[in-house]
Amino acid sequence: MTVSQLDISAVTVLGAGSMGHGIAEVASIAGYDVVLRDVKEEYVQDGYEQLEWSVEKLAEKGQVEEDAGTILNRIETTTDLDDAVADADIVIEAAPENLDLKQDIFSNIEAATDENTIIATNTSSLRVSDIASETERPARCCGLHFFNPPVKMDLVEVVSGEATAESVAEAAYEFAESLDKTPIRVQKDVPEFVVNNVLTPFMEEAGWMLDDGSASIEGVDAAMVYERGYPMGPCELNDFGGLDVLVHTREQWKNPIPESVHQRFEAEELGRKTGQGFYDYEDGDGVSYVPEDAEGVDTLRIEARMVNAAARLVGESVASPEAIDIGMRLGGRFPEGTCRTGDKVGLDRVLEKLESLHDETGADRYEPADYLVELVENGQTGEEAGEGFYDYTGDGPYFYVNHELDDRGVLHVTLDRQERLNAFNDDMFAEVETLLTSVDTDEVQCVVFAGAGDTFSAGADVSAFPTMEPAEMMDVDESMVAVAEFDRPTIAKIDGHCLGAGLELSLACDFRIATEDSTLGAPEIDLGLIPGGGGTQRLVRLVGEPLAKELILRGKHIPASKADDWNLVHQAVASDDLDEAVGSYISDMVQGPPIALKVAKDVINTGRDVDLESGLKLEKQGFSTLMTTDDMVEGVTAFREDRDPHFEGR
Repeated sequence: MTVSQLDISAVTVLGAGSMGHGIAEVASIAGYDVVLRDVKEEYVQDGYEQLEWSVEKLAEKGQVEEDAGTILNRIETTTDLDDAVADADIVIEAAPENLDLKQDIFSNIEAATDENTIIATNTSSLRVSDIASETERPARCCGLHFFNPPVKMDLVEVVSGEATAESVAEAAYEFAESLDKTPIRVQKDVPEFVVNNVLTPFMEEAGWMLDDGSASIEGVDAAMVYERGYPMGPCELNDFGGLDVLVHTREQWKNPIPESVHQRFEAEELGRKTGQGFYDYEDGDGVSYVPEDAEGVDTLRIEARMVNAAARLVGESVASPEAIDIGMRLGGRFPEGTCRTGDKVGLDRVLEKLESLHDETGADRYEPADYLVELVENGQTGEEAGEGFYDYTGDGPYFYVNHELDDRGVLHVTLDRQERLNAFNDDMFAEVETLLTSVDTDEVQCVVFAGAGDTFSAGADVSAFPTMEPAEMMDVDESMVAVAEFDRPTIAKIDGHCLGAGLELSLACDFRIATEDSTLGAPEIDLGLIPGGGGTQRLVRLVGEPLAKELILRGKHIPASKADDWNLVHQAVASDDLDEAVGSYISDMVQGPPIALKVAKDVINTGRDVDLESGLKLEKQGFSTLMTTDDMVEGVTAFREDRDPHFEGR
């Protein structure tokens, strides 16, 4: 039996620590039979109890489709390795980061399983090939690097070792997808894979800047957060994860360590877990930087190293720019992918910074990647040049908006920035506008907007506000106008939070269908702002002044059931009925006459803002125009012949 024919149904996880029991949890939630094994009964029970608590909490909050008992009944525990893996289709090792230990585990797994079993490691820094080197079937071995905690983190790095069969990597990728995770392919076996290769310079370079006195702890953190939009500063992130993690990783591959990091490691000042790291969490104020601390910090020095690491991965065919950027967004929680950042900053500026630092220090960490040099020499310096890591000469690329035009002419648009609850940044606003202004409307019957995951859109990305100019914030208006004035009917398919900019997008649509447990609201007032993108004007025209003020002035969030009462949505339906409800609207739009739908939308939208007499004139003009179309003739003929019309948009 080949891997492509293998139906994975039984999963074994070796190691019941935080990663192991987390992987077992997501596998059982996804419907797999799972065996959780560790070397001691107390380890197994502790891991299972934490897993049990987590599943019960998810069930209480309605975040899983089955009851807790059903999910937990799929999990067995044991300390016997042979029993644990005997019937497994895939075995995932989640032991501590010790090469000898992992090699022994792989050998023992191989001895107790048949030739079809996939053997995967959850290592975050060791090479898969080194772990699999003691086995006789390295082609069956791969990496499945989950991120902590697995139940919350969407990313999985699927790593091919030097001998990994392509069919094994594909099966592992599909398995990760079946867990409702977002996998990325790591095509070559390099230490630390994708995310840690790019994330480490972010955490490490700040230490070198502290060493040479070019930045303070508070300064470098404030600059990266308030000027560059990262969720945490590098010193803050080191404290959060533990300085020992960075030190061990660097020592493992014999890389130099900043003295500012090493001193704290030696003093056992490891961050939050010891109460002291870069910041004092016991006797001090903990993380204490403010925006004013950012002045004068060279943020490009940090980002240049990150972009360089990404370029090296691309140039060595380890991963694509798309995979790297998805990895950094989901695994690193970055506001955008590092390749995208490089293209925005300018790869020529990145290269110049690296060359300057390399000339100044002679340090290998600043040596430019061959691929970065190649891009710049070819004039592919980024977005302004039209090409860099990505090609900007067409109507894309699209980083946060997925779209597909089906054979019925339905343009499905999915807001996909799940790591930020599909919150809009300036790129997402621009992508919506670009898509609607570049698509061939003759091929489109209607547009359906939805959100990836369990959220429509939580609004605009507040974390990006400090890095944006007021003029950039106005891009929202152009995006919403593109939606409101699109020549075909538009539908907002709302599931989950629909707040702020998400609400504004839905207001610009012609129809809004929501699940009953969705939440709609305009929370901008709590940020000292008001809704943009037509949020105040479209809302008051839709629900009236009193209810608009209720939402806007009080920053209210209301359930879709109340939104239905207010006529804010056209329908509020049970979650299981959402697809059917939206489908009925789609069916009407697809079967309708394209020209008449366009004219009707124009007359309604324009006539709403003029006096009655002017509106009636618009109506007459529209009616007269439609009287000359082939669709009108077809509609009348079909009526006479008692059949369904077949409109062709002529």
